[in-house]
Amino acid sequence: MRLILLGPPGAGKGTQAKSIINEYKIPHISTGDIFRKNIKEGTPLGKKAKDFIDKGLLVPDELVVDLVKSRLDEDDCENGFLLDGFPRTLVQATALEEVLGDSMKLDYVINIEVKKELLVDRITGRRMCKDCGAAFHVSFNPPKKESVCDLCDGELYQRKDDTVETVASRIDVYLNETMPLVDFYTKKDILLNVDGEQEISKVFEDIKKALGSEE
Repeated sequence: MRLILLGPPGAGKGTQAKSIINEYKIPHISTGDIFRKNIKEGTPLGKKAKDFIDKGLLVPDELVVDLVKSRLDEDDCENGFLLDGFPRTLVQATALEEVLGDSMKLDYVINIEVKKELLVDRITGRRMCKDCGAAFHVSFNPPKKESVCDLCDGELYQRKDDTVETVASRIDVYLNETMPLVDFYTKKDILLNVDGEQEISKVFEDIKKALGSEE
């Protein structure tokens, strides 16, 4: 199964991605992971990406597409994949279609929908463990002891970019750049809208139901 996962910051894409790849036995492909892997391994594409990242610049679409293509060419993608964080724009979506061609067409695009106000609350309330990386939330998933990780007793902190102002800006960028993809994939009749304001388990149940014809 070949899938794309869409959703604004705070929609719970990371959590749902884990459930999807476990259920359907397909690799989870995120641009962040691809960047880190190529940079760490010192590949030609990784070196090019690092040059832009080190300068605080966005990696150009053409280079992002090349990095994604190289990942999709790997053997574990033969039976499908879950793309997360790509495509972000219509330009990238069009380029992806060319990369996939007729032999690797997308099956579905899952769009997790959450209202902006709830997204801000979700993100600004997040707390991360400095030691093991576990995630908590002051309202929805609070630690047993304030500012202390349940798993390793590490210190919990709020990411610098999880402030109200920064979060609102990130959501606006998403709405402006990525939401047009909803129309793009709706016209292709492969978009599945899922209510992301429900319990995590219910969101996944709805995703499975939506993908039911492909199980």
